[in-house]
Amino acid sequence: MSRIGKQPVAVPAGVEFKLDGGTATLKGPKGQLSIPVPACIQVKLEDGKLTVSRAADDKFSRAMHGTVRAHLANMVEGVTKGFSRELEIQGVGYRASISGKNLNLLLGLSHPVDYPVPEGVTVTVADGVNLKVEGIDKQLVGEVAARIRSFRPPEPYKGKGVRYKDEHVRRKAGKTVS
Repeated sequence: MSRIGKQPVAVPAGVEFKLDGGTATLKGPKGQLSIPVPACIQVKLEDGKLTVSRAADDKFSRAMHGTVRAHLANMVEGVTKGFSRELEIQGVGYRASISGKNLNLLLGLSHPVDYPVPEGVTVTVADGVNLKVEGIDKQLVGEVAARIRSFRPPEPYKGKGVRYKDEHVRRKAGKTVS
């Protein structure tokens, strides 16, 4: 039995759960999310808790048991609190700004990088170097943060680039003259 899958997911007041065919939908104060649920997985709402169970014991059902439960738990947290990732830009002349739905990044490249922010995610810039990516979909927030970081990942010699707020970049020694 899946250790993650057998744990119930608490659904707080103000969050509505609906299972339509093969789609589970959660609606809360911050928005609405839905995921497809495989036919081999059953999801039930009892006493304010979502329980996930599987009909068969084949490999696919066992894999989906914990996965569906984890997705539902992330959806509950997303529609109630939301998710955020913080990034910081380090380097002389490196900065970011928002214009409309585009994030403009000056990262020492020969051209400015214009990144269109996807629907469902908001990016805020403070001081030109601190970015905050927020949204209700955990996967989308992480994907957008990783995409922004990929434009100029931190390099190990001077530490310049875009990094996560809690990321530690191991520094290397440069060349030495003998």
